[in-house]
Parts: sequence; C-alpha cells; structure tokens
Amino acid sequence: MIYLIAFLVGGAICVLAQLAYDYTKYTPAHVLVGLTVIGAALEGFGLYKPLLNVAGGGALVPVTGFGASITRGVVQEASRLGWEGLFTGVFEIVGLGLATAIILGVLLSILAKPKD
Repeated sequence: MIYLIAFLVGGAICVLAQLAYDYTKYTPAHVLVGLTVIGAALEGFGLYKPLLNVAGGGALVPVTGFGASITRGVVQEASRLGWEGLFTGVFEIVGLGLATAIILGVLLSILAKPKD
C-alpha cells in the first residue's frame, strides 16, 4: 500500500508541475524554482515532514523534496550554531548529492560523444 501512496503523491506533484508548465507562460526553470520554493516553504512551516511520513519517497524524490531538505539543513544548523547556521546549513543534508551530481556530470560530459 505504501508504494501506491508514494506513486500517487509523487505523480500528483509531477502532474501539478506539468499543468503549470502547459497552461501558463512559465518556463521549465520557473516551474523548477517554484516547486523548490514550495517544498522549502512547506518544510519551514512544518508541513512537509507529515507528507514525508505518509508518502515516503513519493514526496522526497520530486524537486519539492530538494527544497525541503535544504530548509531542514538550514533550520537544524541555525538552531545549533545561530546565525552562522543560515549559511553553513544549506549543504548539510544535500551536499553529498550535489557533489556527486556535479562530478558525474563532468565525467560523463568528458566521456560522452556529442551528436553531430
């Protein structure tokens, strides 16, 4: 049952993003940033954690989960270090994933042959 709930919640997030892209003049970048900000705001108000408890990976995998993870790291570090945590906490939770994506992106761009 948890797989069905994760699929439905993740699918609903993606459908809302696609509808925003199709029926507005927003570019994909606008939709991406909008979803990230929505996830960060929901985490800031304490509403994303209950969604994660219900939907699991269905709420964590879309880009809203990225925004929530950034905010979670900032809040944790700010409570631990004070105002300095506002700057250091950004990469506390998502830093490893970002570093991996950048390194693999560079390696694959070197190894891949571009199409003519």
